[in-house]
Amino acid sequence: MPAADYKDYYKILGIDKKASESEIKKAFRKLARQYHPDLNPGDRVAEAKFKEINEAYEVLSDLDKRKKYDQFGQYWQQMDGGFPGGAGGPGVDFGQYGSFEDFINQLLGRFGGGASSGGYSTTNPMGGFGGFQDFGGFGSPGGSASNVPVDAEADLALTFKEALQGTEKRLNLSTQETISVKIPAGAKPGSRIRVRGKGNVNPMSQSRGDLYLRVKLQPHSFFKFEGDQLVCELPIAPDEAVLGAKIEVPIPDGTVQVSIPAGVKSGQSLRLRGKGWPMKGGKGDLLVKIQIVPPKELSQIERDCYEKIAANRSFNPRSHLAEL
Repeated sequence: MPAADYKDYYKILGIDKKASESEIKKAFRKLARQYHPDLNPGDRVAEAKFKEINEAYEVLSDLDKRKKYDQFGQYWQQMDGGFPGGAGGPGVDFGQYGSFEDFINQLLGRFGGGASSGGYSTTNPMGGFGGFQDFGGFGSPGGSASNVPVDAEADLALTFKEALQGTEKRLNLSTQETISVKIPAGAKPGSRIRVRGKGNVNPMSQSRGDLYLRVKLQPHSFFKFEGDQLVCELPIAPDEAVLGAKIEVPIPDGTVQVSIPAGVKSGQSLRLRGKGWPMKGGKGDLLVKIQIVPPKELSQIERDCYEKIAANRSFNPRSHLAEL
């Protein structure tokens, strides 16, 4: 290579000749961000500078090439037998990368930087609220780094009452940003609430994605969800199971009297139609699971009665076992 074509790679990256591997990597990242073509559309000077930065990093991040470059200066390529600029040089298709971070990470990994190519990651601007998580972002089918917004997800814990009746929550997205979000009545565990334009910022286009809040319902002492079905477990006494009974049963917005049929079994379910969780067009059903609970302590009269029943009982729940 003629002396006139000699490039001082250390000067290009703005580092000292004794710079460590991490210092070289840091300088490259900074300059690559500054001169990346996506951030400087139509700027030929920036594009040329970007290719020059890549060329410098390719050489200085490779221990063998750097050693030859330091030893032979402008003639190092003749000793190396190749020409730099394979990454980011003429003809590179920047559109093949899902994001600028993907491009940088691939370069760092490919040129010995040891970086992972695991893709774009975001900071946690929501603090103790639960944190953002990439949701789509640069990797979306058909997208490009310049026009695909970065959506985000975060958990939102609600009490049973808040989810049932609806509420308004104030959320701290960062130290500088607080938003108010209306939670509709009937939000179920695992459902997502979309907040437009409050996701992460696309570093290429500066557009902002949406925030999706995943509903997490705090445990309730009586009600719980099994999938989308609201259920509860109703304890009844043995005599109520035998004779049947009318029992006041809690429902989400009050109580209702339920007729327990005589001879009901433990584990049997009763469906209370229209007494469950709010939904479009009305309310869902509440599934009441019967649990027969024997008393742990008996008064003397209760014990006498149970003993009298036992002595005179004609029903044998194990009669079918004799046929085995």
